[in-house]
Amino acid sequence: MSTAPAATFTTDDLADGDWVTSITAGTSFRTEVAVRRHHVIADEPAGTGDGGDEGPTPYDYLLAAIGSCTAMTMRMYAARKGWPLERAVVRFRTARSHAADCADCVDRSATLGPLRLQRHIELFGALDDEQRARLLTIADRCPVKQALSRGIEVEAVG
Repeated sequence: MSTAPAATFTTDDLADGDWVTSITAGTSFRTEVAVRRHHVIADEPAGTGDGGDEGPTPYDYLLAAIGSCTAMTMRMYAARKGWPLERAVVRFRTARSHAADCADCVDRSATLGPLRLQRHIELFGALDDEQRARLLTIADRCPVKQALSRGIEVEAVG
């Protein structure tokens, strides 16, 4: 565990509306993230610079975002169709070393090529083969996956 002081949010830090706020303090990578009334921790694994493994990595949250969006998209579609989807298990992983990515990210251009993710989906319930196939197709319609596939521009506003 990291012994660095925890970042603490003030009212000014939390900005109004739809901002997601991330704050780091001290010398560790530990970062507090606030989303509406929810607070989570991001960190890097122990042994990765000043990582203390106090929470998932930013890449873990990226995988969680696309995985949860995929599961929700299939759930929404199955519910709309009245299909008996009891449970969907969505797993994502990447084999690339993100610690290595970050180690020289300041000096390296952003021309590494696309990040490749592996996805595994298990569907449970009395679904027929056609329904299963359709749900797997619908999984690719997840809005987070589509956003990542189109590319993202980051605009500095302040």
